[in-house]
Amino acid sequence: MKLWKTILAAAVLALAGSQAFAARTDLVIGIPLEPPHLDPTAGAAAAIDEVLYANVFEGLTRIGPNGEVLPDLAESWAISDDGKVYTFKLHTGVKFHDGSDFDASDVKFSLDRARADNSVNAQKALFAAIDTVEVVDPTTVKVTLKNPQGSFLYNLGWGDAVIVAPESADTNKEKPIGTGPFKFQSWAKGSSITLVKSNNYWGAPVSLDKAEFRIVPDAAAAVPALLSGDIQAFPFFDPDSVAQVKDDPRFKVVIGSTEGETILAINNKKPPFDKLEVRQAIAFALDRKAIIDGASAGLGVPIGSHMSPASKAYVDLTGLYPHNVDKAKELLKQAGLENGIKATLKLPPPSYARLGGEIIASQLRDVGIDLEIIPVEWAQWLDQVFTKKDYDLTIVSHTEPNDIDIYSRKDYYFNYDNPAFDKIIAELNLTSDDAKRNTLLGEAQKILADDAVVGFLYELPKVGVWDAKLQGLWENAPIQANDLTKVKWAD
Repeated sequence: MKLWKTILAAAVLALAGSQAFAARTDLVIGIPLEPPHLDPTAGAAAAIDEVLYANVFEGLTRIGPNGEVLPDLAESWAISDDGKVYTFKLHTGVKFHDGSDFDASDVKFSLDRARADNSVNAQKALFAAIDTVEVVDPTTVKVTLKNPQGSFLYNLGWGDAVIVAPESADTNKEKPIGTGPFKFQSWAKGSSITLVKSNNYWGAPVSLDKAEFRIVPDAAAAVPALLSGDIQAFPFFDPDSVAQVKDDPRFKVVIGSTEGETILAINNKKPPFDKLEVRQAIAFALDRKAIIDGASAGLGVPIGSHMSPASKAYVDLTGLYPHNVDKAKELLKQAGLENGIKATLKLPPPSYARLGGEIIASQLRDVGIDLEIIPVEWAQWLDQVFTKKDYDLTIVSHTEPNDIDIYSRKDYYFNYDNPAFDKIIAELNLTSDDAKRNTLLGEAQKILADDAVVGFLYELPKVGVWDAKLQGLWENAPIQANDLTKVKWAD
């Protein structure tokens, strides 16, 4: 009897030991904004992709942690000599989370839906070059372009280009069904979104069994949530709060780059901002250093046009409009506005906007531009500013990758129109040579800076803070994503 008790006790201790040292398989991630819905193909909000990209939904290609184009649902592709025909070979054995099979017909449905006349895709322009999409066989799709497009494979890696099934496309906003390694479990509105591991995933299995995206709009609440262990990671952490955790060995503080051009957007068709002198006056009135210090804890990188300093095509144009109050006043006088301007500044919730807005309002007041600050919620911003163009000035970070072409879109909220710029973008779309593309991108940046289309402020830094035992979260943010496919806890 004693021997049996000894063996039993040893077994219990061994089991307890193995459980104590087993790596965790759950994760709670803090995010500042709640998505308006959960369909990446039907909304402009970055918060949608930050939860779902690469986790629940997948595209033919995907963007990797360093901004590279990688195969995803397409295992390979061939490009015709004239650069107009792409033949994609698809992975076999892929299923959607509802058990239905994925095949070439789903690709055709998704691409045709995204580019249709009635498409609600926020990045419909990404698909404008497509002429036809043909199903060759269940595992082969042929896409023919109207003209060569050097960025086509990259465009297919955006969240807006993920593949959805016709059976579930209309309900993805509330119950997203994709092909990714995680499937949607629940959404407690105003609180959290929970994903769980998909056991039928076609690719390499993920390490996490469960991931909860906890919505924490109040930056001040992030630090206590970390310290208590209630939340283990904030991939996008408030820069002003870093000092409270940077010396704590329990956490890792990672500062990386983003594609987030932070701008003071200007309604270019609304008087008096339709006058070049007025927009240039705003550019001279802006003190980027003070804005960066106050709105991003000094971590933002100044920009003078719409391009990330991390890009090989970046041109430093920050010296075009140095902070000069007298010059700003002189330009307003030239525009016949020496008595000043009254306007509104609509600010969405992120701290970079709310903090930056107060600083910018003060700077513009010094040159005679009196701004009424109007705080708006994200849904209001998307409706009033982005969709209806009902605004004078606003502040936002454009975190979409390589998106300088947005200034050529005639229905875009900047209301900017320059045929010379449009011509460069059209040529860029036909160019695949990297050196030539970089030259064209440089020319495009110069035009935007000369026209002072918006007030170019800084590149949004990616400040991540997470448990020191957590591995695999992205250091940089080449796209809007919290990709969990490689995330795991150290043993």
